[in-house]
Amino acid sequence: MGETQKNLLPRHVAIIMDGNGRWAKKRMLPRTMGHKKGAETFGKIARYCRNLEIPYLTAYAFSTENWKRPKEEIDAIMDLLRHYLSDVFRHQDENARLCFLGDLEPLDEDIRETALRIQRESAQNHGITINIALNYGGRDEIIHAAQNLAKRCMAGELSPNDIDEALFSDALYTAGQPDPDLIIRPSGECRTSNFLPWQGAYAELVFMDVLWPDFSEKDFDRALEIYQSRSRRFGGI
Repeated sequence: MGETQKNLLPRHVAIIMDGNGRWAKKRMLPRTMGHKKGAETFGKIARYCRNLEIPYLTAYAFSTENWKRPKEEIDAIMDLLRHYLSDVFRHQDENARLCFLGDLEPLDEDIRETALRIQRESAQNHGITINIALNYGGRDEIIHAAQNLAKRCMAGELSPNDIDEALFSDALYTAGQPDPDLIIRPSGECRTSNFLPWQGAYAELVFMDVLWPDFSEKDFDRALEIYQSRSRRFGGI
């Protein structure tokens, strides 16, 4: 890991896996090949986080806006999900806990059921927690949480005055997990694209020029070094 200081590692790293299509285009390959290579990169980085003993890793795999892409590309992404849900995720680390953030209902039934089964079967594991943001949108998540809290108020389970940051956080997909300390976005884009807007309020943001399929352990180390060079004040002095 070079000079990266292990005692200053973030507890929770979140990654916007961006640049698959551009990676493929540069090589005159179908965009689907970029997604395949990007999935391989994720497996590599997940193992690296496990080896560094980073407890939480969240990956932005498919957003609510990604449905606007061509059907051929969406179908290819879903086929990749089928493969990795049934194979790689189950076998890369038997002690990993797999969680899925997002609205799984619109997904094909086999994908949804496999994701929920893996989440259920790995719930008691004590290794790294890997969150896969799947059909995820930050604004949708906040609306969903607000609606659930409103239903509880209408049912008399709580009063609107009971709602505070902690209660609202518990209504999100990431309930019970620490907020991300570091959000990494490769590909050269400098925006968060509706990714963890509530949880990432105080996260350090690191934008990198490398396209996601080319993202390496060395790039991850560089992001950690940038993170460690910053002073996190959380609004204080």
